[in-house]
Amino acid sequence: MSQALRRGIRLAQLGLVVNGVLAMVKLVAGILGHSYALIADAVESVADLFGSLIVWGGLRLSSRDADTRYPFGYGKAEAVSAATVGMLLCGAAIGIAIEAVREILIPHHAPAPFTLIVLVAVVGVKEALFRFVLRGAEQIGSQAVSADAWHHRADAITSTAAFVGISIALIGGPGWEEADDWAALGASVLILYNGATILKPALQELMDRSPNEELLRAVDTAAQSVDGVMATEKLRARKSGTRFLLEMHVQADPALSLHDAHILSGKVKRAILSAVPSVQYVLVHMEPFEDP
Repeated sequence: MSQALRRGIRLAQLGLVVNGVLAMVKLVAGILGHSYALIADAVESVADLFGSLIVWGGLRLSSRDADTRYPFGYGKAEAVSAATVGMLLCGAAIGIAIEAVREILIPHHAPAPFTLIVLVAVVGVKEALFRFVLRGAEQIGSQAVSADAWHHRADAITSTAAFVGISIALIGGPGWEEADDWAALGASVLILYNGATILKPALQELMDRSPNEELLRAVDTAAQSVDGVMATEKLRARKSGTRFLLEMHVQADPALSLHDAHILSGKVKRAILSAVPSVQYVLVHMEPFEDP
């Protein structure tokens, strides 16, 4: 297992522990404090909990070596897990919105003041966790870990909305109890947006969208730096987990023997793998150079 995948799994495990503790604290506080916004926040933490489990499983699966059944490896499992987390967030947002509307229509007690203290602590923990996990995701280039990080940010947003709603309900007094529920409804919209934000790049990876131009330029530069390469064309790449698989056509002297062309293609592969560590697999198709 690569160092990047090990770190990704550790980040997912950290999120798993934190989300488990926070979900329990918020659920108990929400029930005792008569706050649906806090209960909705606990539901978000439970979604985070399942999200971290999914990311953990996806990372472990993506770390498996290629075999005869999956000759290009299991890297796509990471994108699948990120897409699943995105859909989980969207589903949680819709569920919270439906329940918030129901609570708005039903009279209930105002939330207890102590719930604000719980929410301040939750926001601080989740925002710190978001920044830490996102930094790690960017360093290892993991879409699934990035999705997990934004899941933490969504939880912090939900907690902030709950804090605002409960504060309004407490300050406003009788007649303002539903402010707590409106806060939960507003949070559901933000969670839905975050879910869609996570889902889009995951689906793009599953559809083999071309990576950024910077990576393609680096690959092309490395290939053309090899002595004997006269031109390159038809460079295509796709992402699989934290790595990239690519193929390209390399033009060389038409007088080269098949053996020499094979040697040259090997040099091109080594140059690319050395210059761009995120590339895992290179297929080079040799062609005779034709001056346009």
